[in-house]
Amino acid sequence: MNSPSLPPSIRRRLASLVYETLLLFGIVFFAGYLFGTLTQQRNGLTHRHLLAVWLAFVVGVYFVWCWTHGGQTLPMKTWRLRLVGPSGETVGPVRAVARYGLGWLWFVPPLALHPVFGLPLPATLAATAAWFLLWAAAARLDPNRQFPHDRMAGTRIVELAPDKTSTPAPGAAETSGPPTP
Repeated sequence: MNSPSLPPSIRRRLASLVYETLLLFGIVFFAGYLFGTLTQQRNGLTHRHLLAVWLAFVVGVYFVWCWTHGGQTLPMKTWRLRLVGPSGETVGPVRAVARYGLGWLWFVPPLALHPVFGLPLPATLAATAAWFLLWAAAARLDPNRQFPHDRMAGTRIVELAPDKTSTPAPGAAETSGPPTP
């Protein structure tokens, strides 16, 4: 098993986040398709609030399950990142749910400005982008480079050292010459 090493760079964590959004697109697509099929939804505005709750629930189940069963989603495995508790232990369900809920702080505050102040869409998108950058930059203030929602949830992301015990792929140590009889 890999052991935690230095805190990961912010760039590495954001790269994992980009990969995570690609994976979530598929999860949300199929969850939305299932919802539309089961409710016989014919119009995107019908049951839209229930659909939003359903999608948030499905995404929450995905994250909480991954974080409590090994501390890694597929993108986190790819980038050798792992979610741990304050002492490096596996995160329990309560802490994972808290982190998931607090993770919505990446987006909800600026998006809430849209209906409250009647902002036009370009202003809302600009506010969301500015908030996202500020939230990411806040990790630079933390000695372990953790984002605010991790500090609030009592979790942290650690970078795993490369696994040196893995065996090379078959044929990797062979020369590129012709086979010998």
